[in-house]
Formats: sequence, structure tokens, C-alpha cells
Amino acid sequence: MEKMVNIYLFGKQYSVPEQLTIMRAMEYAGYQLVRGCGCRNGFCGACATIYRIKGDRELKTCLACQTKVEDGMYIATLPFFPLVKQVYDIEKISPTQQIMMQLYPEIYACVGCNACTKSCPQSLNVMQYIAYAQRGEFDQCAEESFDCVMCGICSTRCPAGISHPQVAMLARRLNGKYLAPRSQHLENRVQEIHDGTFTELIEALMGKPVEELKELYNHRDIEK
Repeated sequence: MEKMVNIYLFGKQYSVPEQLTIMRAMEYAGYQLVRGCGCRNGFCGACATIYRIKGDRELKTCLACQTKVEDGMYIATLPFFPLVKQVYDIEKISPTQQIMMQLYPEIYACVGCNACTKSCPQSLNVMQYIAYAQRGEFDQCAEESFDCVMCGICSTRCPAGISHPQVAMLARRLNGKYLAPRSQHLENRVQEIHDGTFTELIEALMGKPVEELKELYNHRDIEK
């Protein structure tokens, strides 16, 4: 028999198998997940969750698809958090420190509490990449924030109201557009697509049944 644990979903107690993730436990308990479930593999950031273990005062954060239930776990999901998302044209801005001052001035109100880093389910050094953004070191910010899944948990814990994922996204876009070395082989491949080099092949693939596509994918030649 499976070992069962008691968890609390939005204040109501349920008994669920201990090997389940929070997301699977919610479905086991009868919740139909139509939002906040996304990819189910930890990459989309849609299932941001906060929880506390009974008897422990610490409020913890996680992604529901990655984290297994524990006995006495009090759970509440965060399917949406209102991050500040500034509108800009990447073709009309430049990678200078002033662009962060203009678009996301709140990053300069950071008090260094490190709550953002402590809450990140990807274990990113969030406070550090914000420091890079403050100094206009966008290549460093892009590298440090590369694994961000835009869940927004860091921003829910920030007393300065910083929208860390959006700051990181701007840094990565600036880095990709202006700072990172150009990839000639990628540009050549994109040009081939525009020229129609692969049109006939793509149309042939689109006409194949799903099982044949799976077989082709599983036995494809992988470039070194």
C-alpha cells in the first residue's frame, strides 16, 4: 500500500500518496488544473507555489510540478503575479546603463535583502544579476539569469517591487542583439529557410502520420 500524507490545499485537508508532486497531488485531490499547469516539467514557470510545513515558521516557494508533497504541507498556488512589463523597441534602444534607469528604475531601490535569491526555484543568484543590470553589465546579467523560467516568485518577495524576470529578459535581449558574437552558421541557416531551401521537406513532413514522425525523430541524425 502507498504511504499517504496529509496536505492542505487552500485551507482544506487532503490525504494523498507521498510520492506525488504538488501538481499531481492537486489532481489526485480532485482539482481540475486548466491554468497554472503549463509544461509540467519545470520550464514554463506557470505553477509558482508557496507553502509552509506545519510547525515550521518559514514560508517556502517552489514550482508545483517539481516539488513532492510532505506531511503537514500547507499549499497555495500563485497562477499570476502582476509584474511590471515595459514596452520598448529593441531596434531603438542601446545597451547602456541609462536604459535600465529609464525602463526599470526600481532596480536602484534594491535593499540587498536577498529575498529574491532565496525564493528562486531555479536556485539563481537573482540579487547578483540585478546588480549586474544596475551597472549596465548586460552580458553578465544575461549569463546569470539564463535559466530563469519567468515564474515571478522572486518579485512576490521583493520589498522594492522589482520585476526581476523582466529586467533579466531585457538584459538577455540587449546581449543577444548588440553584445554577443554573431553566429554565422545560424544566420546562414535562417537565410536558407527564407530562401525556401527546406520548404519541400517541411511540407512532406507535415503530411506524414504522427507515428511515422515519432520514428523519424527517434532515429534522426544529430549534428556534432
